[in-house]
Amino acid sequence: MMGLSLLQLGFVALAGATGALARYLLGRFIAERVYSQIPLGTWLINVSGAFLIGLIAGLVGHQAISPTVQVVLATGFLGGYTTFSTMHWEGTQLIRGGSVAHGLLYLTGTYALGIPLALLGMMLGGWL
Repeated sequence: MMGLSLLQLGFVALAGATGALARYLLGRFIAERVYSQIPLGTWLINVSGAFLIGLIAGLVGHQAISPTVQVVLATGFLGGYTTFSTMHWEGTQLIRGGSVAHGLLYLTGTYALGIPLALLGMMLGGWL
């Protein structure tokens, strides 16, 4: 772990815990208020996370934030906030439960929207 201080590691860990808490609270908030055939909370969390990680990369590329802040926000917060393992599990469960179309729509829709949103975030971060 050359170049990393215990303070930086602590910030990454704290940001990761904060991201996980944000994911949990937002996921529950959405699930309790919006009925959907797909896990809409996880989907919104993942695509918004894709946008935010792109935005952070764009900001670093234009030296608006430091690489250290990038590590804390992208690896820490967004690492805890996004949940691709949950997304794959939920998609698989939809397919196994007979909702093949919903499962495939959910999985492909996450990637189909997540990649352009990450690019949009990078462009916006470069513009700011």
